[in-house]
Amino acid sequence: MKAVIQRVQEAEVRVDEILIGSIDKGILIYLGIEENDSEMQLNKLADKIVKFRMFSDQEGKMNLNVKEVEGKILVVSQFTLCASLKKGNRPSFDPAASPEKALNFYNQFVNLLKLKNIEVQTGKFGADMKVKYQNNGPVTFIFEL
Repeated sequence: MKAVIQRVQEAEVRVDEILIGSIDKGILIYLGIEENDSEMQLNKLADKIVKFRMFSDQEGKMNLNVKEVEGKILVVSQFTLCASLKKGNRPSFDPAASPEKALNFYNQFVNLLKLKNIEVQTGKFGADMKVKYQNNGPVTFIFEL
């Protein structure tokens, strides 16, 4: 399981020019599910991201989490995060989960975040999405579980 998380001032995702999800201050999450991922990893990732202190306090130190700044989360599925780049010049997507498993885990992940009393917006799983955002910092982290 891989997630790229970015602290954003705003973010939106569109499919066929139609706005699907948008947030103002918060976290943009690109989520990649691999075939060997477990529900335990899913729970751990959701918990870690919600508690992760990536927002600045009054002294400019990263001491606050998304809930403490009343931020929102936009989750976008991105199977390309699971690509193997070890051989050749073309990515191999063999490590990526099947679409059925990935969709199930994606939905579970979104629900886990919502259960933590955070407003969560999403992209559209499997769609060709256009993501537009303003990274704040820039601040970007990569989680691999």
